[in-house]
Amino acid sequence: MAMAALREASRRLASTRNPAVAIAVTATRPLLLTHSRGITHKLFIGGLSQFATEDSLSEAFARYGQVLEATIVTDKMTSRSKGFGFVKFASEEEANKAREDMNGKVLNGRVIYVDIAKTKQDRAADGVPIARGPPKPIGDN
Repeated sequence: MAMAALREASRRLASTRNPAVAIAVTATRPLLLTHSRGITHKLFIGGLSQFATEDSLSEAFARYGQVLEATIVTDKMTSRSKGFGFVKFASEEEANKAREDMNGKVLNGRVIYVDIAKTKQDRAADGVPIARGPPKPIGDN
């Protein structure tokens, strides 16, 4: 929640008309908040209805540009929607326009939340070990 508020405040400050303020904000903005995450043309769509389909998602975002792919994440056991998905655009400008216009809009009876998709983190890069059972005893006991 705090990251979303910080991200929104950063966007508002960067969109000011004063170039000196925009340059200062851009220079001090943390790396996570910049658009250099690697996948700037892929959007995360949250709050989807369980009745939403990939075709309806693609149709809703097609007016903002060329949609390369629209996917809805489903549960492997039940094959039902988990309530979020991704839309991939041909260009960054189209993705940004869709994010600005569709965030907070109603799609299939539910308010959706649109943001830039984040890259997957490597498990090895996280530094968190994967639990593999109880630790082995130390010594000859």
